[in-house]
Amino acid sequence: MKIWVVLCLALLWLELHNGDCQQVKRRKDVGENRIRPGGKRVKVRQPKPKDAGGKGQSLLTQVLDKGRFLRLGQTTNLTPGKNIELRCKGNNIGWSYPTYLDTFNDSRLSIKQSDKYSQLILTSPSAADTGPYSCWVVLCDGTECEKDHDRAYVSYIYFTDKDNLFVPSAIHFEIVYLRPDSPAVVPCRVTDPQAKVSLHREVPAEEITANDTLVTYDPTKGFVLQSPSPEHQGVFYCKAVTKGTPQVSTMYQLLYVEVPSGPPFVSLEASPDSVRGGDNINVTCTVLGEPEVDVSFTWSYPGQDHRPVHILTSWRLVNRGKAHTTRVSQSVMTVEDMETIDFGNYVCKAKNQHGETIVTIDIISK
Repeated sequence: MKIWVVLCLALLWLELHNGDCQQVKRRKDVGENRIRPGGKRVKVRQPKPKDAGGKGQSLLTQVLDKGRFLRLGQTTNLTPGKNIELRCKGNNIGWSYPTYLDTFNDSRLSIKQSDKYSQLILTSPSAADTGPYSCWVVLCDGTECEKDHDRAYVSYIYFTDKDNLFVPSAIHFEIVYLRPDSPAVVPCRVTDPQAKVSLHREVPAEEITANDTLVTYDPTKGFVLQSPSPEHQGVFYCKAVTKGTPQVSTMYQLLYVEVPSGPPFVSLEASPDSVRGGDNINVTCTVLGEPEVDVSFTWSYPGQDHRPVHILTSWRLVNRGKAHTTRVSQSVMTVEDMETIDFGNYVCKAKNQHGETIVTIDIISK
């Protein structure tokens, strides 16, 4: 009887011992390192997560030769004259590029959308094509679509041309308006980000030093005046140099603006101020506003649709006070040979991008 008890205990011990060994062996198999026959130790490679193109991963790529692709970074340097093809993944993609390509309806630019990506092709690019190129996914809900800002990608592309260090401009003398409440930009952009650029006043001749506080330089924008003042008025130009002869940019006329942003400030007056039947009269609607902001005029008057009138609209820049520039826009209505139907209220409505203002004057017979 004792022999059987001893044999049972021995078998139980062996069974437990074998189970522990197998458990240890399984733990060893799970580790990163395994031992192959021959004693060599190898590392187990974990599978790479699939590129889902999430936020922070640019889907904007350049198509190279032989079917290769280059994912573009924040800035890219390319050679003028060589056609470029950009692609952006997605079945509904929006694009932006230098605005002048749209302004002149440039046939060198084409965009095509396929099932999996959108394609932008620019043939024979030049220094003038330097600028930001971006794409984004368009999200639609029925007929309403919007830009997905989390999947928008941009690269500033320099088409470096040693003969054109500055991005060419169709305007040879540009006006830059200075306001005390916002920075102003002298837009002398370069085609080579390594070029050394300086800002110069023409009269009196002097160089304006960039100091990273009041005056800064960004090759994608130009010189930025952080706190413009009347002292910054005048004619300026930029100078750029790399390894060769220095080049000079377009000339810039800097004008200080007096009138703040807002709806039109309107005045209305009649000349002469007293009329009778048979006289002629001019009713003038005047707006003082920002130099670059357009103003449109609309008239209502007693003899409308029954009496002929002449309306002349014009604008000009004037200096008001010391070193302040204002745009004066005017619409002048002329009524000849006044009749009874012409007397009454004359209404002028002036409208700009900020709003509209309505003024009225009553013309009565003396």
